[in-house]
Amino acid sequence: MTAALIAALVTGAALFGVGLYGALSQTNLVMIMMGVELILAGALVNLAAFWRFLHPGAYAGQMFVLIVMTVMALEMAVGFGVATARFRAKGSVEMEEAGELKG
Repeated sequence: MTAALIAALVTGAALFGVGLYGALSQTNLVMIMMGVELILAGALVNLAAFWRFLHPGAYAGQMFVLIVMTVMALEMAVGFGVATARFRAKGSVEMEEAGELKG
């Protein structure tokens, strides 16, 4: 394993860890979504690193990166839509106050 691969994997693992901590420790919906974005970014960095160092000639890795980026954009759009609707209806985006959202 090269030093560049190890550096990329450590960076991805750090992003994933910080995102996991942020998503699990916060009660604000926007902060939880930011944690989820960091988790996806860490997975994206690791995916790109594995693709680059294992199969640089195959285009499947690039397609997976584009799919993950699309999922990140969709998650933020839907999440902010829910947060905006929740704030307009109740005046707060705290998850502790969202107990009545059970379907």
